[in-house]
Amino acid sequence: MIIRIAMAGLLAATVMSASAQAETLRLLTWGSYAPDELVKKFEEKYPDIKVEVTFSNNEEMIAKLRATGGAGFDLAQPSHDRIFAAQQEYDIYKPLDLSKIDTSQMQAKLLDGVKANTTIDGEVYAVPHQWGTSGLMADKSKAPDLKGWGDLCDPKYKGKTSMRLKRTILLGTAFDMGEDPFAAYADLAKYQQILDKVADKLISCKDNIKAYWKGGDDLSAMMMSGEIVASETWDSTAYKLFGQNQNIVFVPPKTGALAWIDTFALPRKAKADEAAYKWINFVLEPENVKMMSASTGAIAAVNGGKDLLPDDKKAAVNAAFTDADIDNLKFFANIPPGVEDMEGKTLEKIKAATGSE
Repeated sequence: MIIRIAMAGLLAATVMSASAQAETLRLLTWGSYAPDELVKKFEEKYPDIKVEVTFSNNEEMIAKLRATGGAGFDLAQPSHDRIFAAQQEYDIYKPLDLSKIDTSQMQAKLLDGVKANTTIDGEVYAVPHQWGTSGLMADKSKAPDLKGWGDLCDPKYKGKTSMRLKRTILLGTAFDMGEDPFAAYADLAKYQQILDKVADKLISCKDNIKAYWKGGDDLSAMMMSGEIVASETWDSTAYKLFGQNQNIVFVPPKTGALAWIDTFALPRKAKADEAAYKWINFVLEPENVKMMSASTGAIAAVNGGKDLLPDDKKAAVNAAFTDADIDNLKFFANIPPGVEDMEGKTLEKIKAATGSE
């Protein structure tokens, strides 16, 4: 009898130990946002948690969580402008307990921006993780005075600039013309008037455009060859070229670079909230930020995040952004129904008038 009790106790202890070790943190995130070395370091620090990673993008994250009602994952990383509407329509997230996150580590402007976009009925649904921007790129030896979106249409750069015909150039040009497109989302008739003005501006600008770029490679080739001296761009493309030619820099427009922020959010039926909070706090630690940013190439949304980049990226970011530029960021706003259709029709109008595809 004593032996049986001892055996039963040993079996129970074994089961309990296995159960504790079996807790899984199911992470739904972007490619490069969970590098193997960082996952290994986390699992060494928390041996009772195993990290299971699924790489995805905004559209797929929403689709996966919508299909399950917010089940199947414990921590997701949608961009800040893709949470509010998805939550209201599909109820796929649950509020965060901010007392369990060391938000003092986060850059205040970025934290406030995400909270503003993801607060529903007084509850906050996301906090920032990594961020980047769209703005301008210039060869400062050839276009030293480029400061705003509208400068791409300056006659002195005729045939020497580029842009991508996507919604970013519509928004940037609107800001440059003194409008606030994000505020106009509340009045779609007003927004259509802004889009019409922007379309006229960009159509009149066509003689300045060497070519409309479609991807980072063709844009990079035009900049490096000197075919163009300035362009609308993703910041990451400019940072890459800065490493090859330090005359080529990212230029935050005077009206503010357009900023995206990838976040942390809890799916509604997540089962490992405590493990999720541990992961969030873990990747906010400076030595881990360095590992993460080396993998993503993006800037962590922490105080001094740009100084925690790899040396080559750090030099490019510091050549582009001052703290004042970061304070001047324009965060992509939550997109209400109908807006993307309006923007799409405007882009088609510009393409037809400029002969671009």
